[in-house]
Amino acid sequence: MKSGFVSILGRTNVGKSSIINSLVGEKVAAVANKTQTTRTVIRAIVNRQNSQIIFIDTPGIHKPKSKLGDVMVENAFGVTKDADVIVFVIEATSEEIGKGDKLILEKIKEANKKTILVINKIDLVDKAKVAKLIEIYKNEYNFSSIIPVSTVKNINLDVILDEIEKNLNEGPAYYDIEEYTDQTTRQLVEETIREKALKLLQDEVPHGILVEVEKMKKKKTMQNEPIYNIEATIYCLRESHKGIIIGKNGGMLKKIGTYAREDLEKMLGIKINLKLWVKVREDWINKDRFLNSFRLN
Repeated sequence: MKSGFVSILGRTNVGKSSIINSLVGEKVAAVANKTQTTRTVIRAIVNRQNSQIIFIDTPGIHKPKSKLGDVMVENAFGVTKDADVIVFVIEATSEEIGKGDKLILEKIKEANKKTILVINKIDLVDKAKVAKLIEIYKNEYNFSSIIPVSTVKNINLDVILDEIEKNLNEGPAYYDIEEYTDQTTRQLVEETIREKALKLLQDEVPHGILVEVEKMKKKKTMQNEPIYNIEATIYCLRESHKGIIIGKNGGMLKKIGTYAREDLEKMLGIKINLKLWVKVREDWINKDRFLNSFRLN
């Protein structure tokens, strides 16, 4: 039996969360085509016949523009210290090693851990471009392996697991084989609501969104079916953002709630009664009392 912790690093929007969700076979990380989709460090568990792999999904590396951004980047690099293996994800569409990827490479060299390079989105480019990118990165670091993949086309995803398993040491199972994440149900609900908001809202709004579940109770319906009654608040930075989130006649908020409820019912296997509110918390992304919940212990 082998086991170990795998830190997955990369810039924003390279597809780290999509890769993890595909490998786990369950939705454990929010996915949206927006920067800073992943804010916290999330553990996702893959149980195989001879191994247990614990992925640590980290916030995308970006140039911080707030205290929240600082915390996210600190968290991403912080977890590499305790990882057994690092998976470094880049995009196949890259022409060269950009500033963000250079910074990550420097941290990988400092950590001096077994590192697998994953080149994602190979479905968007030709093979020659991928081959060129492999050569560029081979000259920068002695990677344990380099794996071109596509989450969209489901290409080579199993190869990632095989290569990780090769690089793990013997060890016990840290989690029960039925578990696939260390997130609580409350956290999964908050992340799902935030993901739907990220996908539906204008670019300037999502970065300042915080979702908190206020109430969560399991009850029985009149037909004696179990149901979760969930009340959650979406916090934003400005009064103008509040109007955008609510939308005309409450249309946008209703859409966010409907999409979140549909996802949660599939995920939790239970009917959901979801109520959402929107409130303003001015500049919370720069206030320590709100940011402490994001910091690693």
